[in-house]
Formats: sequence, C-alpha cells, structure tokens
Amino acid sequence: MDIETRVLAEGLRFPEGPVAMPDGSVLVVEIAAGRLTSIRPDGTTSVVAETGGGPNGAAIGPDGACYVCNNGGMAWLERDGRLLPVGAAQDYRGGSIQKIDIRSGEVSTLYTECDGRPFSAPNDIVFDRAGGFWFTDNGRTAGRQRDVTGVFYATPDGSSVREVIFPMVSPNGIGLAPDESCLYVAETVTGRLWAFDLVGPGELASGKTVTRGERGRLLVGLPGYQLFDSLAVEDCGNVCVATLVNGGITIVPPDGGAIEHVAFPDPGTTNICFGGPDMSTAFVTLSTTGRVVARRWPRPGLRLNCI
Repeated sequence: MDIETRVLAEGLRFPEGPVAMPDGSVLVVEIAAGRLTSIRPDGTTSVVAETGGGPNGAAIGPDGACYVCNNGGMAWLERDGRLLPVGAAQDYRGGSIQKIDIRSGEVSTLYTECDGRPFSAPNDIVFDRAGGFWFTDNGRTAGRQRDVTGVFYATPDGSSVREVIFPMVSPNGIGLAPDESCLYVAETVTGRLWAFDLVGPGELASGKTVTRGERGRLLVGLPGYQLFDSLAVEDCGNVCVATLVNGGITIVPPDGGAIEHVAFPDPGTTNICFGGPDMSTAFVTLSTTGRVVARRWPRPGLRLNCI
C-alpha cells in the first residue's frame, strides 16, 4: 500500500458498490455475506441490512432509500488469502432489484424480471436527475452457457422497468455524464467502455440498440488481459473504471483520448466512488482482499443526484 492510500476497513466479504454518505460514512455491499454494511469514518462497521443472495451495485434514491442490484448469489473459493467468485451459487434463484430502508434495515424487492424475462445478475446502478435509474445485468455462466443480457431503465416506485440496450457482453459498470447527455457502460469480459447518447430520461438518441456497436460509441478497449468492473465519473467528465487483473482504476476522457491507470494492490479492484467535502476523496473496493481504501484524488468526482 502506498503512502497516499489508507485502509478504511478490512475483513469484509467481497465489498462492492461503495456509496459515500453526507455524514462521512461509506455504505458497501458485501457480496459473499449477502448484506449491506456501513463503514464509519473511524473504520468501524455495522450491518445495515441482510439482503440475501448477492448484493452488488448500490445507490441512494430520491426517497433516501438504498437501491441494490442483487445478482442472486455466487459460489466462492478462498485461496492464498483472497476470496474469489467462481460462478453462481447452488441456491441461486435469479437476480433482482431491492430497496432498503437504511434506518430500519427493511428490505423489499422491486423487480425480478422485464417483459417476462427474469433478471440474471443485476450488477450496477445509477440514478438520473428525473429520479429514475439505469442498471446493468451482467449475466451468469452455467457450464458452457452464458446469458446474453443488457441495460435497463426503471422507476423507484416499482411500476416500470424497460430494457433499453440489448445485446451487450457482460455489462457491468454504469454512469452518467455530468450533463446527463451520455450514458457510459463498461463490459467486463471484453474490457470495453461504451458511450450511448441520450435525449431524455431512459431514452437513447438512436432508439433501442440492435448491436452495441451500431448505436454506441466505443471509448476504449483495453489491450492484453484486463477486465472492466464498475465505474464512477469525475466532475470534469472523465470516466473512472475499476480494472480487474491489472488491479487499479483506468481513467478514460469522455472523448476517448489518452487513458491513465492508477494502480491499487488487489487484482480484484472492483469499484470506486467519490466523497468528502470537496468530492476529492476516492473510496475504492479491493474486493478479493476484503478491503475498502481511501485516497486523495487529483480531481473532484461528480456529485451524485440523490445524495
């Protein structure tokens, strides 16, 4: 660990989906433990809610509740001090979008399907200014079969969910440009970051996609064996994508120009969020080693809509 990075919490069971709260705490899901956890500024932790399954991405909605993408549960392997996901859990029953009252810990399920097709493994989520949210379904592998999935838009009252982008290859991280004119989606296994122009809440400029390359713009495709996970956006518009194998954060300009890589000491660097009074503290999940770390970032992150 370099001197610029401090460990905020450790001993977590594959932390993901960090959310920096106004009181200085950070919410994270623990995928392998099936729970939502709060990390206080002094590093102490407490369980907010037991979600079951595999809570993945998280975001605060306009009503102050925490909305969670639940991938349905995963199987795990512990090796050389690291915790590794190795496919779907034996008791996997499908993915869902959950709503959590962070005061009472009450958990309710909003969505389990779209147009009669069950969700496979919802992964990451972001709210827009209109109060709706975008989310990805990363899919799952079963033997020699792999789900073909996409990107969805939904309302937080549980009344409407639509598939907007299909097909994609393991869509994972998702975020909005500062002016919300563009939606960013990272694909895991391809190591690609896509941009889709928007004309309104839940509406692509080009209509529903037939292929992602037909109506989306490829901002970057990483060379070699590197995988993309979740993402956050800087206030200036740069997209910060957590990068697996080559553990760290890949920073991509919105015009797809020269990228930058900030290394972190875990090949399972899975997510980043921004917080602090000036939004210049990055909170990064080092998932396979069970840690959440904090680091001063050179530029402020984009303040999320509902926090």
